[in-house]
Amino acid sequence: MRVNPGQEAEYARRHQPIWPELEDTFREHGVLSYSIFLDPGSLQLFAYLEVESEEKWDLISQTAICRKWWAYMKDLMPCHPDNSPVACEMREVFHIDGGER
Repeated sequence: MRVNPGQEAEYARRHQPIWPELEDTFREHGVLSYSIFLDPGSLQLFAYLEVESEEKWDLISQTAICRKWWAYMKDLMPCHPDNSPVACEMREVFHIDGGER
């Protein structure tokens, strides 16, 4: 995802705090942790989340509160015609768990 130039502060403001109804929806759909990072140089956003299942995560996009959020955020970032943010999937190239060797 990406933020439109000059919209970085507003993007952050709209997430602080995020709507309680949206946070509840995340939790109800198995989101255990969710962080979004901004690279100020490229305006790229990187979202990291831990979920119970991808199937439950995918269902969030069908909720009314998610659609309302997308409409609220569409002026700050590139979006598809349905207001969902333009995003690309990244593939993991390295991972290590904190357990013993």
